[in-house]
Amino acid sequence: MGIKLKNIGLIGLGMIAGVAGSLQFDALAQRSVSPLPIEELRKLTDVFGLIKSDYVENVEDKKLLDDAISGMVASLDPHSAYLDKDAFKELNETIEGKFVGLGIEVGMEDGYVRVISPIEGSPADHAGIKAGDLITDLDGKPVRGLTLEDAVKKMRGEVDTKILLTIERKGEPAPLLIPIVRKEIVTVSVKSKVIEPGYAWLRVSQFQEPTVSDLAKKINAIYAQEPKLKGLVLDLRNDPGGVLPGAIGVSAAFLPKDVVVVSTKGQIPGSNETYYASEAYSARPAGEQLAKLPGAVKDVPMVVLVNSGSASASEIVAGALQDYKRAVIMGTKTFGKGSVQTIHRLPDETALKLTTARYYTPKDRSIQAKGIEPDIVVDEYADGDGLGGYRLRESDLQKHLINDKDQNAETADRPKLSEMEEEMRIAAQEKKRKPIEYGSKDDFQLIQALNHLKGKPVQAAVEPEPKKQAAAESAGEPVQK
Repeated sequence: MGIKLKNIGLIGLGMIAGVAGSLQFDALAQRSVSPLPIEELRKLTDVFGLIKSDYVENVEDKKLLDDAISGMVASLDPHSAYLDKDAFKELNETIEGKFVGLGIEVGMEDGYVRVISPIEGSPADHAGIKAGDLITDLDGKPVRGLTLEDAVKKMRGEVDTKILLTIERKGEPAPLLIPIVRKEIVTVSVKSKVIEPGYAWLRVSQFQEPTVSDLAKKINAIYAQEPKLKGLVLDLRNDPGGVLPGAIGVSAAFLPKDVVVVSTKGQIPGSNETYYASEAYSARPAGEQLAKLPGAVKDVPMVVLVNSGSASASEIVAGALQDYKRAVIMGTKTFGKGSVQTIHRLPDETALKLTTARYYTPKDRSIQAKGIEPDIVVDEYADGDGLGGYRLRESDLQKHLINDKDQNAETADRPKLSEMEEEMRIAAQEKKRKPIEYGSKDDFQLIQALNHLKGKPVQAAVEPEPKKQAAAESAGEPVQK
């Protein structure tokens, strides 16, 4: 990514099981802090001394101190973490788009590992892991009691080695045992194709170092095939985020030059930045490639597809295009991860991933714990997605940051207890469905996006029959049963 130590970073969702984070890179520096709390530090040293002298077994000093740091950082919010040497190395590998692991985006919930999203084409994706799955055991050993970093470390490993995941999934009567073989994950972040004459589909599955360059190549290829493009669908569904220059570059491809794409605000001056749709904010050669894009791409009618798996960097793009009315946002509400993490390198090849700012759309909207509301709501399936209000979002994560512009944002989407039965019914229906192949002829949301671009009616979904009947009965209407 051509790491720029302060300003340009990686904006992501959490930890990928073989990893990715949400980061800006910054060297460790001395900053003025308030006086150290001597009494509390004395208590810490007392506890440390008691463990060393009285605990049943000897514990290494390094382990005790590393665990103390890890616990202290983990208590802050879901995205701050202490990265040991291996985790930091893996993180750097992931930024380049390569790592060995399972290929899942995960977070911690009630002591277990919650799957936020499998990476397309990864071993986890092929094995049938789904967003929302709860990982309770790894190779038969409980996850509860592990930190997120420890759990991720166990899911990492050597190429072609196997791990057994125990999964709890809503709608399933018993835990699922899913074996997965670890592979080198080489993520291709941009895909494209001309769907039909005049209309193209462009998908960004994750924002990585090569994303903007790859996007530029794909756009040029689309226009080489369709010089008079009538409409473009930018697909950001289940895109968990990635490098901030990627989000800025993708936005800049479609926005007027030099407009604001995103801003960040935090406690220290270095966290208060504004980023513009300019080649200067995209690492070379991406910036130069953006300057050579066909001029028509700035005006072509656009729909951006999002869902609850669209997070962070993808929310930056969706929010910017929405604020400038450059594109219609379609789908379901996004994840709501609107915080920036800074990576501070520590002397022993470890690092501290610390939440340092919130980010804001050009119109100064905070996405944190709220997400992007689509302009047109369209469910994922023709017969009604139904799970949009129940899927895991930032606001469901323990200790998440509040939305500073909307104090009630974190509780807005939680289902009422009376809706739980409906949730289970929909979940049972969901497990029978084939996974959506994005960009295929059966992709319901894509079909509706094309309808909108052509000026045809857009279908949100067919209301599920049981819900229809209940509504009709409550209104006193005759219902055929």
